[in-house]
Amino acid sequence: MAKIRWGILSTAKIGTVQVIPAMQKASNCEIVAIASRNADTAAQAASERGIAQSFGSYDELLACPDIDAIYNPLPNHMHVDWSIKALEAGKHVLCEKPLGLDTADANRLVEAAKKYPELKVMEAFMYRHHPQWQKAKEIVNSGVLGRLCTINCVFSYFNRDENDIRNQPQLGGGVLMDIGCYPISLSRFLFGKEPERVIGSVEFDPDFKTDRFASAIMDFGNGTSTFSCSTQMVPYQRVNILGTKGRFEIEIPFNAPIDRPCKAWLQIDDQIESMEFPTCSQYTIQGELFSQAILDNTAVPTPLSDAINNMKTIESILKSVQKNGWIELN
Repeated sequence: MAKIRWGILSTAKIGTVQVIPAMQKASNCEIVAIASRNADTAAQAASERGIAQSFGSYDELLACPDIDAIYNPLPNHMHVDWSIKALEAGKHVLCEKPLGLDTADANRLVEAAKKYPELKVMEAFMYRHHPQWQKAKEIVNSGVLGRLCTINCVFSYFNRDENDIRNQPQLGGGVLMDIGCYPISLSRFLFGKEPERVIGSVEFDPDFKTDRFASAIMDFGNGTSTFSCSTQMVPYQRVNILGTKGRFEIEIPFNAPIDRPCKAWLQIDDQIESMEFPTCSQYTIQGELFSQAILDNTAVPTPLSDAINNMKTIESILKSVQKNGWIELN
């Protein structure tokens, strides 16, 4: 089987711990190189993960002719610039979420991608590819829940490390950019459209100046979605999808485990059915789907417009806090 040869930009933890091992199991992916700003760090990561080549700079990796596509897990403020450089080097790009620091920043990548129609670019929102989310979409679309009325989501963890990029606003840190983007994304995914208006409540850390707690309501016209997320709250995640006839609940919606099956519950009237999804890695599936789009020259699973619309919703929630009222989305 043909394989896409991948280069990894940086030795970020999400790459070395989660994405690289998962993509190495993909049938159509081959991780051939990794880069760091420090040659020794790159060499060590390559040795630990069985990667043939390592580079002491990102530019060296992009210049390597043995690479077809790059995975970009750099800090948020570096996503756009290095993804554009990868396109200019003739590489397909899978870029970690969020695509940029804001809509204007992300649009720079969208505009750059238009210059290279032969190259694939996608935001790495891995959760949507997991079977439990494909099932959620299927259930909602089937009408078994009746009319989709509301979605409720909680997602949180506790982190007060001042050196963590998620606690540094200038690098794109904060709860909405890091994990608030998930309930926004899944709501748009399940409703199949953009929210008409949003309102939010946000608490900022007095030391870091990042948003550390956020709750919001998204009004889709024919239903709503509510969520609360925090970088300084007990670790927890859960999603409930409720309709006029039933509900679907996902136990671990985002950090789906790779060592055991995922669980969900479908309730229709007073009957509850437990579901289990076979053990898998959503990162493996994501890598396979993106690589296959390259091999087949077909559309990627999630277009860049989706990333832009998700960013617009994040910004609208923040605007609603400043206005202390609802913000209409065009």
